[in-house]
Amino acid sequence: MPSRAAGAARAARGHRRAARSAALLALALLLAGGAATGCGGRATTHHKPGTSHEQASGSVGTLLATADAAGHKLREVPAEGAPEVRLALRPDSEDGWNLQLSVKNFRFTPDSTGGAALPGAGHAHLELDGRKIARLYGPWFHLPAAQVPEGAHSLTVRLYADDHTAWAVSGKPVEGAAQLTAPAPGTPGGHSHGEAPSQPPPASGQEQADRTVTITVRDGKVSPAPARTELRRGERVALRVTSDRADTLHVHGYDKELALPAGQEATLILTVDRTGLFEVETHESSLVLTQLLVR
Repeated sequence: MPSRAAGAARAARGHRRAARSAALLALALLLAGGAATGCGGRATTHHKPGTSHEQASGSVGTLLATADAAGHKLREVPAEGAPEVRLALRPDSEDGWNLQLSVKNFRFTPDSTGGAALPGAGHAHLELDGRKIARLYGPWFHLPAAQVPEGAHSLTVRLYADDHTAWAVSGKPVEGAAQLTAPAPGTPGGHSHGEAPSQPPPASGQEQADRTVTITVRDGKVSPAPARTELRRGERVALRVTSDRADTLHVHGYDKELALPAGQEATLILTVDRTGLFEVETHESSLVLTQLLVR
């Protein structure tokens, strides 16, 4: 009898070990599937340490050895169905110019910037005379007059994948261009379209605003510390920002952007015509500058 009991115990232990092994195998298969697809079935944007986004971005197009003027490698795709972009601009009634990007076979994907290249997706760079002044995550951008020296200039927008490679066709980056002429400071009119506004631009954004928020960014820190700025619907707020590095300010919910040149104050005037809580942040450094609480 004791030997029969011992045998039964050994059999029970064997069954438990087999069950644990099956469970571990199922877990390993589940984890392997998750790593391949990411959460919710989306492709993962992570890659092995020491490899670049370009090396981890799969087989979208062909990665060329050549690069654009900014040093980003070109990602060649067939001409049929390739991303396209056109740039148009018109004078803003208050200050500078409003730029519009008309895209085809392309969508802006700010939530996945820095990940793997996805077909027909990504962001754009804006260049003034070959110098990058902003990264664009949508079709509209406001270019302040203060950012454009007097004289004739060339604006270029170029489309990039999420991994920062430049979309290209036949070895050339996908881009659009436009010309503008900036007047001398204090000269009314003189925009690139040759049309003079009915009134000269306001001399000071602060004079035109109900509230002014002054912010400084230095060494990756925001001063004063980010807080909520309470406003009434319909009020005009001036965001005056000085950053020690070139960046782009973005007001979420309103899709308003402003180029921040290094070491220079830049001002965005915004009429808050909808209620809610809206974050104001920088694109390149991903810093929250303030929150606009509109009642």
